[in-house]
Amino acid sequence: METWFGEQYYLYIWIPGTVLGCTAGLTGAMAGVFAPRGKLRGLVYALFALVIGASAFLLVAGIVAKLVGQPYGVWYGLGLPGVIGLLVMGINFPVIRRVYTNAEMRRLESNDV
Repeated sequence: METWFGEQYYLYIWIPGTVLGCTAGLTGAMAGVFAPRGKLRGLVYALFALVIGASAFLLVAGIVAKLVGQPYGVWYGLGLPGVIGLLVMGINFPVIRRVYTNAEMRRLESNDV
């Protein structure tokens, strides 16, 4: 069986994880800036969903690669960013939701006074 990334797969397998990591980092930074202010809720939630979906896709691709006998560098390079992305974004999403809820409550309380 040929590798999914050709003979030189180890030269390119870092790209999906790097793109996912950069996107997740930027999403986290946006959430950290905008969530306490209650701004851009839809955009932040959409980016979280995008990163979680991409992580799930990479994890499934890594599992499939392992099952069909791809080399270590292929399945590990796809599966590891998937696992890390799902864990990090999955753990932080409820926290961001709570921060947005608290910001909304503060806004409503300030309007009541």
